[in-house]
Amino acid sequence: MEQAIIWSIPALALAALIEFIVSVRRGRKTYRGNDTLANLSQGVISQLIGACTPLLQIGIYTLVFSYLGHALELPFWHTWYGFALAVVMFDFCEYWLHRVGHEVSVFWAAHVVHHQSEELNICTALRQESQNAVLGWPFYLPMAIAGVPPEVFAFSLLLVQYYQIWAHTEQVGKLGWLDGVFTTPSNHRVHHAVNDCYLDRNYGGLFVLWDRLFGTYAAETERCVFGTRSPVRSFNPLRAITQVYGDLARDCWHAQRWQDKIKVWFMPPGWRPADVAERFPKPGFDVNRTTYDPPATRMALGLATVVFLSLSVASGFVLWNAETMDYSSLLLCTAVLIAGFCGVGELLERGRRPSLAWPDGSSGIPS
Repeated sequence: MEQAIIWSIPALALAALIEFIVSVRRGRKTYRGNDTLANLSQGVISQLIGACTPLLQIGIYTLVFSYLGHALELPFWHTWYGFALAVVMFDFCEYWLHRVGHEVSVFWAAHVVHHQSEELNICTALRQESQNAVLGWPFYLPMAIAGVPPEVFAFSLLLVQYYQIWAHTEQVGKLGWLDGVFTTPSNHRVHHAVNDCYLDRNYGGLFVLWDRLFGTYAAETERCVFGTRSPVRSFNPLRAITQVYGDLARDCWHAQRWQDKIKVWFMPPGWRPADVAERFPKPGFDVNRTTYDPPATRMALGLATVVFLSLSVASGFVLWNAETMDYSSLLLCTAVLIAGFCGVGELLERGRRPSLAWPDGSSGIPS
């Protein structure tokens, strides 16, 4: 699966380039260098972690299929209509995982990475969460029990995931009747928005019909504001990945009642025990907040770009050979590459100063 993703990179790069050119010509630029590098770094990290967790990605599915679903495996699943049914089944399972990812705090902690960008473009689509597979794999097991072969499941996964990429854009308007059936850019802008009228809507991956059926649909009626209600305000990928986990852990630690220590993890995002909210209040949400865009020097942004490209090439080599690599070597390479991407984030953070100095203004070199 990693090799299939690598083969798709030229097409994704071309699509992002076309979107960028269109946005510039229309005067509706939706790309910023720092945000784009942060998004792409998260995307590469998610693939590296996925390569290190094959058991959670498709291994458990294959195991359950071999024990419970193999007897139901039919030639039907390898026909075009069998593939079509599998895609619909996958999208239905994906809807419920996605919905739980917004309605249960511990799942939101994993999913939030995908929503942290305050822009919406094709590179935002590639900003994938790294931890979702840890909690998400049970949602797809009904397909294994129903006899959907692992290779058909993998095909359905790739199709639905790749379909959703084009929906992450501000450059495509409403599309008439298509908006009522499929996940389109208009529908998905609503999903990524933090406006009150859009919050927790339009979870569908391929079809928005699930949202209409289960009461989570909203049409685009006002300008969308993107991001999260607790913005990460950082380009460091590890800070982005751990942000909500850290918030939940702190609230759990400070809660006085044991029931609240447990509820913190399973209540809707934003819920806090009354005693914790009183002792450690958080600022209210402002939909008109300033976008996080620290000015970067050309040297910092250029260096961050060079480092990012170098790390991406190295990551591509690791992903291409992941299935044949020794597992300890794979883990070591992944850890080193993630540390490198954190370095890219730090370059973008420190770019606001005229030189790559330390926060106190010194060079960081002992005298």
